[in-house]
Amino acid sequence: MTAVRVKDRDGADKTVDADDGALLMEALRDAGCGIEGTCGGAMSCGTCHVYVADAWVAKLPPKSEDETMMLEALADFVPLKPGSRLSCQISLNGRLEGLEVEIAPQA
Repeated sequence: MTAVRVKDRDGADKTVDADDGALLMEALRDAGCGIEGTCGGAMSCGTCHVYVADAWVAKLPPKSEDETMMLEALADFVPLKPGSRLSCQISLNGRLEGLEVEIAPQA
């Protein structure tokens, strides 16, 4: 199990426990954190956008070109931050224990 610290859109903090190997998007969606993930992880909707805390950004795999393009498209609707990521592209594992994310505003 991997514990993820989450700040929701209302500013409330919670901890979400997820199975190792699960996608962050699935864990956040299933925990009722306001993530939709309507495209199922195909990087075509942006409804799983999160802000990863600065201390964790370098610990994640780099963004793919497709993820970067989807985030750039979201920039017309919501603010991007250096830690902006699509949670569907983050696979959870023990190295990410304590990962901190904030749920981004809806587009």
